Amino acid sequence: MTIRPILIHPDPRLKKPADPVAEVTPVLRQLATDMLETMYDAPGIGLAAPQVGVMLRVMVMDCVKDDATPARPMVLLNPEVTWESDELSTYEEGCLSIPEQYADVERPAQVEVRWMDLDGVTQTERFAGLWATCVQHEIDHLEGKLFIDYLKPLRRQMITRKMQKLKRERART
Repeated sequence: MTIRPILIHPDPRLKKPADPVAEVTPVLRQLATDMLETMYDAPGIGLAAPQVGVMLRVMVMDCVKDDATPARPMVLLNPEVTWESDELSTYEEGCLSIPEQYADVERPAQVEVRWMDLDGVTQTERFAGLWATCVQHEIDHLEGKLFIDYLKPLRRQMITRKMQKLKRERART
């Protein structure tokens, strides 16, 4: 397993749609393993392949936060929302590519998602709560969209400037 570097906004790769996964290969399986390791190390609850510089429709997530509940690492290939509830929910979102910045984002409270698993089998599941927020956030990454794109322009620009400053500081060290 390898912990991969996470791209920090602004990076042009974070704004591009990712390519569909054609087939499950050993390289893809390794990517999924590395992404889960990277996500847990960060620590985060979700990660999309473009965030580690791989332009494929691959995402991982695990929204279990309770130590008494077993972890539920999920790998979703080519995920797509097939249904969303009319009911909305607001959650204070953050992003591993936009560290230490958070904002309320309104999304459908429940979604049904179809994806291919690492065995090449199509899966479907309905997500609610934090899981619904996370899966929508990560699918947005696969479309080249960030959570700050839901914010007013002034707030988005302010966060972008902070990230540019953070990147400059990291480049110096």
